[in-house]
Amino acid sequence: MLIALPLLLIPVVLYNIVVLSSLIGGGSEAAMAAGGADAILRDPMFSIPMASGTSWNVGPGDLILLLSLILLFFELLKSTSSQKVAIVNHALSMILFVAVLVEFLLIKGFATSTFFLIVVMVMLDVLAGFIVTIISARKDLDFGGVA
Repeated sequence: MLIALPLLLIPVVLYNIVVLSSLIGGGSEAAMAAGGADAILRDPMFSIPMASGTSWNVGPGDLILLLSLILLFFELLKSTSSQKVAIVNHALSMILFVAVLVEFLLIKGFATSTFFLIVVMVMLDVLAGFIVTIISARKDLDFGGVA
């Protein structure tokens, strides 16, 4: 039954942990003074030197988005399944979409570009799941009429 859980739940939970723990008091004072959750997500965790001579600063928000994109790929692969568990996955993805949309609109610290992109990824997962299910059901119906 764990296969029915949407994989995009993982970055949503990670974002909640990072932002809510920093808002409660775990974040650096400089980041909190600079702009709250958005500054915490952009606060560099490490830097990667580039060939151009500059350095690429990677923050927690960047890593959460990277993980989200990778998991979205696997969610799209899962949506092509025609097993019964796929319907449960679509329903849970829709519930997750409603939850992240409410967080984005109503909770302080979630109105960031990082979380907006996560919301869009969850929405794409929901749309892809329903579209693939409808198309595969239509093909099943077409093949059922041919005898």
